[in-house]
Amino acid sequence: MRRTARRIVVGLALGMAGAWCAWALDLGKLRQAYLRASGGGAVERFASWNELLSSGRRLPATEQLDRVNDFFNRQLRFVEDIDLWGQSDYWATPMETLARGAGDCEDFAIAKYFTLVSLGVPVDRLRLTYVRARQSGPGGPSFLAHMVLAYYPEPDADPLVLDNLLGRILPASRRPDLLPVFNFNSQRIFQAGGGERGSGQVGQLSRWQDALRRTRNEGFD
Repeated sequence: MRRTARRIVVGLALGMAGAWCAWALDLGKLRQAYLRASGGGAVERFASWNELLSSGRRLPATEQLDRVNDFFNRQLRFVEDIDLWGQSDYWATPMETLARGAGDCEDFAIAKYFTLVSLGVPVDRLRLTYVRARQSGPGGPSFLAHMVLAYYPEPDADPLVLDNLLGRILPASRRPDLLPVFNFNSQRIFQAGGGERGSGQVGQLSRWQDALRRTRNEGFD
């Protein structure tokens, strides 16, 4: 995803959708969605994901974060949307991403988000976060638009960052290479500093709203 953060913010419209505080899984429906997306192959990735859910539900939250972050960082290859989907910006569902075994930074973050909520992590502790990621180059540092998943143990805590660019989960205070722009979950959109945008209404980015709808149709309900 090589676009500036400004273009992302300006280019995406805001929509409205109902809040999702939690959801149950229809594993049969999810498996069918996975098989459609994969063309009937690569069933071992779905089985591994299902095992991740089965073994992770009773674990402490920090261990759930580690397992989910490691699972997707190992299972998925980074591929730009234009090369994977033939579109400049496509937000894949978790089953689409898992079936392809690939995605861009948004797809990594979204898949981790849905998996953690399915494990029982409260939605209000998770935020998909747009950042500007500092990259070093021969001409000096540059900044690329990037998405990570942030976990807040408490509302005002230093969040833990789940990132496909880095295997280790670190507090945001130890990621000076990431400059937050704004973040959101399936309930609210937040400013970079953590405050809610708007007046407490449940607002979604239009692509996020569409991804929520398609993911719910897959079997996250």
